[in-house]
Amino acid sequence: MTTAAVRPDAALWRLGGVLIMGAVLSILDATIVTVGIDSIARDLDSPLTTVQWVASAYLLAASVAIPLSGWLTDRFGGRAVWLTAVALFTAGTLLCGFAWSAPALIAFRVLHGLGGGLMQPVGQAVFAQAAGPALGRMIGVITLPATVAPVLGPMLGGALVADFGWRWMFFGVVPLGVATFLFARRLLPAPEPGGVRAPLDVVGIALLSPGLGALVYGLSEGVVVAAVAGVALLLAYGVHASRTSSPVLDLTLFRNRGFAVASASTFLLGASLYSSMLLLPLYYQQVEQASALRAGLLLAPQALGSAAVLLAGGRLLARFGPRRMMLAGLGLSVLGTVAFTQLGSEPSGLLLTASLLIRGAGLGAATTPGMTTLYGSLERSRIPRAASAFNVVNRIGGSLGTALLAAVLHHELTASAPPAAFGTTFTWALGLSVLTLLPAAFFPQRSLR
Repeated sequence: MTTAAVRPDAALWRLGGVLIMGAVLSILDATIVTVGIDSIARDLDSPLTTVQWVASAYLLAASVAIPLSGWLTDRFGGRAVWLTAVALFTAGTLLCGFAWSAPALIAFRVLHGLGGGLMQPVGQAVFAQAAGPALGRMIGVITLPATVAPVLGPMLGGALVADFGWRWMFFGVVPLGVATFLFARRLLPAPEPGGVRAPLDVVGIALLSPGLGALVYGLSEGVVVAAVAGVALLLAYGVHASRTSSPVLDLTLFRNRGFAVASASTFLLGASLYSSMLLLPLYYQQVEQASALRAGLLLAPQALGSAAVLLAGGRLLARFGPRRMMLAGLGLSVLGTVAFTQLGSEPSGLLLTASLLIRGAGLGAATTPGMTTLYGSLERSRIPRAASAFNVVNRIGGSLGTALLAAVLHHELTASAPPAAFGTTFTWALGLSVLTLLPAAFFPQRSLR
């Protein structure tokens, strides 16, 4: 291989590395606080109902920021927006550690969430545009954190809370945020001249961001009024977007067959992945009486399975093509979920561990063709808006799946013993996994890039 051929890949690996750091930051802090809620409530002498907003505030702020990411990237360039997002996130992290009351902590988590919500879609857009034809080979680099960090978050949070107190859930992340910012200043590509100067769709933002936030909040917290209001605002946005020349989220993207198929898969995969990530730690903590740290370790096989396949994803994609790889990955995901539907019969721990490894490998295999088809079906100039749309779809799918399985679990716990209740709820999760096979059948046989 010539030196000229090596250098572009080497630069992409460095770029992917720094973008991974940002993605890990945003996903870690979205999940890490879940194990520290009780400790925060006691230390700040605040009711649990108030402190629960520490988690919700981040989620809502991120949901509000995501629809803006495409326009901001087009207008100011991915480098400037991503650096600003990392700076906001790191400042919010530091302030959270110094919070003197629950309202102050919630306010700082909003700042936190605005930065975190921008990092993932903007980072995906920057990498997809820089990778070009190499996207299929290297997409696993940028998607790896989405499958690994949700497992690492509770583990790290449990260890920090137990040994140092809840404030170190935030202080411990600050050095990583500073390092990410410094590396990004050096490695992110400079903005290209002649950026898009489309006007900001103020009406669209006024409908879409609060609509998405209300829907996500309503689904995650079981507030029907908020969910209905969110749906109404999103429908109103759909009408508005069809009548304006520069909508903040371009719905014409979905006319592209590859993008539409990949988005449908992303929606269902988000519902299956995020809902299961609610059930799995709950089962180990409530039924197996595992600590937060041990529950995280028990979930590690899923993260390891995903990581192994994602790192080999480019080679697998080139050999088998998007459709076969997607169907095989989803098939493994379904297979890895079956054992959890039998929790009422108390399956062995070894079987559950092996199932998580298989499930993780399947999710990793499904991620590479999904992301490659999503971005490979579009012109380079449309990628920032596509990243925004992708993350909106993924967020709605995850919230809807989580709300569905939380409702099923609540109902089952009132009617049966906890192991059987979790087993029945995982049967619903299995159904969500099976549904993902439908759009996968329409994936292209060969890579688009």
